[in-house]
Amino acid sequence: MAQDLDTAERAATADERTTLETFLDYYRDAVTRKVHGVSGEDARRSLVPSATTLAGLLNHLCWVEFSWFEVVLAQTPRSELPRPPWSKDDPDADFRVGPEESVADLIERYQRQCTRSREIAARYELSHTVPNRRLGEVSLRWIYIHMLEETARHAGHADILREQIDGTTGD
Repeated sequence: MAQDLDTAERAATADERTTLETFLDYYRDAVTRKVHGVSGEDARRSLVPSATTLAGLLNHLCWVEFSWFEVVLAQTPRSELPRPPWSKDDPDADFRVGPEESVADLIERYQRQCTRSREIAARYELSHTVPNRRLGEVSLRWIYIHMLEETARHAGHADILREQIDGTTGD
């Protein structure tokens, strides 16, 4: 029976950290699977009134990973980090992707950032807390839960967009 289970289902009896990491990786992979094989034009197609596109979701999630793991968890000084694309005047800038970035480049950059996030998280216990300008303090546990919510929500968006583009459904 275990061979019929997907990776996330196999974590059903794992410890808390393994379960959180397994589910987050499952949704990270789901997002890239949804974008894989789509042309650059289709990945940038606007199918909903918001700025949400398949390419934009990858770019956004890359910045979300960067923000929560490198900026918040690792407390890397902002002066040592690239400046995020969004601002008060343009809060959705991270959903826009330039024409020079291929789908393969976006997937590779996202996967590289996810690997970096895993490396950073591995240095801390789930109960490790760090200051956060909006919430006061957050734990790695909270960051994992938030990233699960964020990534799963956008995986659902990607699922709908991919179905609109070419009818592809499922994982």
